[in-house]
Amino acid sequence: MDIHEQLSALRKRVARIDAKYAADPGQAARRAFPVVHQTAARPAVEVPQTFVEEYLSGEVVENELGKHFQSVKRYERHRRYGSFDIADLADLPHDLLEAITQGESGSACPTRWAFLDTETTGLAGGSGTYAFLIGVGSIGPDGFSVRQFFMRNYDEEPSMMLALTEHLQQFDILVTYNGKSYDQPLLETRYRMSRLRPPFASLRHVDLLYASRRLWKLRFESCRLVELENKILGIEREGDLPGELIPYVYFEYVRTQEAFRVVPILHHNVCDIVALACLTAIVPFAFKNPEEYRFGHGAEMVGLARWMRQAGQEEQAAALFRNALKRGLRQDLQVRAMWDLALLEKKTGNLESAIAVLRELVEIPDHPHRPSAYEELAKHFEHREKNYAQALHMTQCALAYCGETPELIKRAERLMKKSGSRRLL
Repeated sequence: MDIHEQLSALRKRVARIDAKYAADPGQAARRAFPVVHQTAARPAVEVPQTFVEEYLSGEVVENELGKHFQSVKRYERHRRYGSFDIADLADLPHDLLEAITQGESGSACPTRWAFLDTETTGLAGGSGTYAFLIGVGSIGPDGFSVRQFFMRNYDEEPSMMLALTEHLQQFDILVTYNGKSYDQPLLETRYRMSRLRPPFASLRHVDLLYASRRLWKLRFESCRLVELENKILGIEREGDLPGELIPYVYFEYVRTQEAFRVVPILHHNVCDIVALACLTAIVPFAFKNPEEYRFGHGAEMVGLARWMRQAGQEEQAAALFRNALKRGLRQDLQVRAMWDLALLEKKTGNLESAIAVLRELVEIPDHPHRPSAYEELAKHFEHREKNYAQALHMTQCALAYCGETPELIKRAERLMKKSGSRRLL
């Protein structure tokens, strides 16, 4: 598909995107492009063509495969990004990332971590999708910097990819957000298309998306990077270019070579990478030291407790479930946390605590775990306390709640014989 066909397809996509701005149909276009309005007193001014190297701070870099554009954005140590101090990045523990990778990331100085994000010509992937802008953030003694590799036209891709390879040689760990599923596979395809060897084999890849979802998916409706940037770091982006418009804006830039069009894209990319670095300094601490992490909501505790239970850290998971219930949760999450806690307490031998939680569960009406809680109580009274009458009563409650099932009928009949009861219900 050539550029004209891609432009045509993208214009159709933009037409659909415009529906999001129904209250103000011109909003999306104004956010993407500056507009000079014509009045009787002031005629419209035509924006002259400007080239990227003239419009942006940066330089044209040349290597044996051609030329491309590079720019560097720096955040000094004394600066803050929302609620986060940039200076804190340099002091992160070398083994911090091991907590969210089960030790696979290994230990490395934070200055050896590369934070990567791409801007592309589409989300579908495949050989027809280009990564036209690649940003790499890094931690240094003076703060945080983002180096951006930008191809001004398609023939600059090999030069850009070679420069990226050379830049990544100074790092041991690659940190991304959904990079394992999207950015790295896409870049590997682009390297192959340029007949170059991808540089990722020597880098240990940490995708922060998975740990972020574990921690926050029960609290927030979305775990998109820009949403977490707002909810956790307190950043409200102003004038940010909507991600779905980025391919269209880039194609327009390639067609016109008007540099002002790509300024919002580079800014968007920088913000994503700085947000990624700040969240990397926050998320793993919850997994590494949950007893010291300052949880903002009980739902975060539940999310982390589920991860710890899956990792075999059952006592720590039970403690988090208990603390989450003390914080208060919405009812659907509360009953699920109580059910998970009851099973954990039973598994770890804390039967008294497990029974107490199950008794609370059966007192809460209209939730899916109620019949299972009755059945667990029936098992306890039958096998542990030998209280067959009480076990039968719990089984009858389960039958009344969810209807007759072969397993419950069989249990009830057995308990009737043991208790001497002649009546099932």
